[in-house]
Amino acid sequence: MQVYLNGKLVDKKDAKVSVFDHGYLYGDGVFEGIRSYNCLVFKLKEHIDRLYESAHTIVLDIPLSKKEMVSAIINTLKANSLRDAYVRVLVSRGEGDLGLDPRKCKGKETVVIIADKIALYPKKLYSKGMEIITVPTVRNIPEALNPQVKSMNYLNNILAKLEAINAGYEEALMLDHLGYVTECTGDNIFVVKRGQLYTPPQCMGTLRGITRDTVLDIAKKLKLATHEHVLTRHELYISEECFLTGTAAEIVPVAKVDGRRIGDGKPGRVTNRILRELKKLTKTQGTKYKL
Repeated sequence: MQVYLNGKLVDKKDAKVSVFDHGYLYGDGVFEGIRSYNCLVFKLKEHIDRLYESAHTIVLDIPLSKKEMVSAIINTLKANSLRDAYVRVLVSRGEGDLGLDPRKCKGKETVVIIADKIALYPKKLYSKGMEIITVPTVRNIPEALNPQVKSMNYLNNILAKLEAINAGYEEALMLDHLGYVTECTGDNIFVVKRGQLYTPPQCMGTLRGITRDTVLDIAKKLKLATHEHVLTRHELYISEECFLTGTAAEIVPVAKVDGRRIGDGKPGRVTNRILRELKKLTKTQGTKYKL
């Protein structure tokens, strides 16, 4: 495996950063997860824009232009001869000292790009549906660490994931401090009620998911009414369908929430219809490259 590290492609075993890097010490950095399908990087522009927006919010200068970042991602895919891949882009504040002060990071920022395969959930869950559970860990509030910033500090999500795993589930549903539904540990959430699509608004402690936005666009194309609306667990329990969306996960149907069966307990008609449309888009929308 070849990994992009600060302007160079190096072997995986040589892809190393300093133990004084603020990304390692404090999670002081941002990242993106991106997918390529048959030599087409899906929604690459949208991912790059979000990466730079996250960096801007935490006052982090990315030492590459957007155009240079795109080239670096494509070159990393080519170097690994990957037609279908998951790409992880990470930018940290770079090497500093043991203190918090970001001004001590005098060196340049650290940029890493990894291109590999990923399977976020077992394949059977896509055909049978997933069971998820609400966990005690609440989603970070915007006034503390805004979930719109895709930062390298993912401990909030990991703690929720651990609670789901300890309870015997693959995924956790996270609420905000008021008890409203936000998202799962790595995915946005949608429900279908009376043929209409509902998802929590971005102001409710959710990441602006690229796949989430794509699903909303698909719904409009299919003339499905969509609502970005606050949701309680009650709305999930009584929904006709429920599914999760994310770059790595794509679209995963949910069969049960907190032991309550959703609809008939199988992937629903609307879910499957949107999934088919998403698969079409992954063949046409993005940035092409040749191996």
